[in-house]
Amino acid sequence: MKEQTNNPVPNFFLASAEDFKKIPGSPIAYWVSIQQFNSFFSFPKLKKFAIAYSGMSTTDNERFLRSWYECDHNKIGFKIRSFGDAITSRKKWFQYNKGGSYRKWYGNNELLVNYFNDGQELKEWVVNNPSDPKTTHWSRRLFNTEHFFKKGLTWSSLSSGSISFRFYDIGFMFDSKGPALLPINEKNNYSILGFVNSNTARAFLNVLCPTLDFNKGPIESLPTHPDINELNVKSNIEKCVTLSKLDWYSYESSWEFSSFPLLSPEYHKHTLKESYTKLRTHWKEMTFEMQRLEQENNRIFIKAYGLQDELTPDVPLEEITLTCNPHYRYNGNKTEKELEALLLADTMKEFISYAVGCMFGRYSLDKPGLILANQGETKEDYKKQVPIPTFEPDNDNVIPVLDGDWFIDDISDRFRRFLRVTFGDEHYEENLNFLEQAIGKDIRKYFLKDFYNHHIKMYKKRPIYWMFSSPNGSFNALIYMHRYRPDTISIVLNNYLREFRSKIAAKKENLEEISSSPSSSQSDKTKALKEIEKLKKVITELEEYERDVLYPLATKQVEIDLDDGVKVNYNKFGKALRKVAGLTGK
Repeated sequence: MKEQTNNPVPNFFLASAEDFKKIPGSPIAYWVSIQQFNSFFSFPKLKKFAIAYSGMSTTDNERFLRSWYECDHNKIGFKIRSFGDAITSRKKWFQYNKGGSYRKWYGNNELLVNYFNDGQELKEWVVNNPSDPKTTHWSRRLFNTEHFFKKGLTWSSLSSGSISFRFYDIGFMFDSKGPALLPINEKNNYSILGFVNSNTARAFLNVLCPTLDFNKGPIESLPTHPDINELNVKSNIEKCVTLSKLDWYSYESSWEFSSFPLLSPEYHKHTLKESYTKLRTHWKEMTFEMQRLEQENNRIFIKAYGLQDELTPDVPLEEITLTCNPHYRYNGNKTEKELEALLLADTMKEFISYAVGCMFGRYSLDKPGLILANQGETKEDYKKQVPIPTFEPDNDNVIPVLDGDWFIDDISDRFRRFLRVTFGDEHYEENLNFLEQAIGKDIRKYFLKDFYNHHIKMYKKRPIYWMFSSPNGSFNALIYMHRYRPDTISIVLNNYLREFRSKIAAKKENLEEISSSPSSSQSDKTKALKEIEKLKKVITELEEYERDVLYPLATKQVEIDLDDGVKVNYNKFGKALRKVAGLTGK
């Protein structure tokens, strides 16, 4: 607590050691104002209104946790209400909170935990492979399970910066690093969420958590206004959660994703540029509305605690945690022009990604949400859900990604068709030019050089589309892992790699005729000879890729199990697939 003295030294303060003991944890917080200090012993602690619970420690996250998009969708239990429901559902994977990046109000819902048959495998593993020798019963590692599946609030217990709380609905289990904060009265979820996400609570946490270890102790010790439920914040916080949900649902990395926003009726115009402009306007409105709501929430709590002389309600744009807000999404000091260019480019890349999803039948223009998302599904399964599709998915789950029009189902040609289907023929060239300018290269170069890297980043090094690729990248073909079958490699080999090599050889023969023809000019002969040398190297590369990698793999009829996760399954294919740092290898 700061107290000005009569000492002639400027900015010299004295504070009583006894006063520090009145603050939970007795931190040496000499900068705390008298008004803040008084709050710590004048107001009740947050635990009078909500209890914080630490969750489970699986002791082996690689074994028991998955990103939701890795799994067979039929095996995921969404919005489960109890352990009884979880058992009778016969589902294997359940929604899981484990903290995540800085995001307020809603989101970071990406992980699943294996809790099949009441967590039988997990409980046995915890006991038989204990990280702590005192673990003789699973309950020593799986804490507070009686509070699983209830709706509540969560946060990241370890942070490199500001803390952020999020609402989550029924159906979640939770981790020790993504604890639960459960209001004693469930109706108070939004009021408490408004408080813990306010800059007033953050000021208190700066005192309680100087090391940024936001465990349950400091959270429950927050001085909480006794009339918190009468402060008229609930309506605003409901709107904050709604806006954050709408933002989270707009990206395919969300399990609630249904369709790409640019194609929604309220934004879809004649051209891609017009559509993006309308969508961008909507995103700006969302961002400014969220900023207004957060500042009003701050204002209410600042006034309630009498901190008007110490805190301002302002919330900078970079703290408005919506993915559609470029100030939050992109780190660093960038100009408005740079931010807008980044957001436009990423939105076009996400549009391309959605198009690829439609090519594989993961999505459809005719039906919202996931279509093919279970192991080994086929186009016939797709047709059961979408009998007459506006845009046809690929037949054999293999899409070549090459430097020219070697196949009729080449990914670049497929995307051009998708663009015509979604935005029509009349403005096709204008739309393609707009997209290519936004991403900084023509669509074929993008697919060859950048698409897979973007996909790996989007899916956090757990890609759902896998790239078969020869050593120098002369041959590339994408498959969708949920549609993979043991004969998929044979299809890649026989229908694409060998066919491509035959076409390269035919082109080489044609060039050899030009190089030896008396009627060819010296210039044409020189060009032909240079191209022949390049094609010879490509043919050698393809022959070695077939002989040493793809053919031996095709004979093995490799099986995969989505339950094992991308990391295990991807590595079964060795050098046949493109190397991904952090995924391939051990």
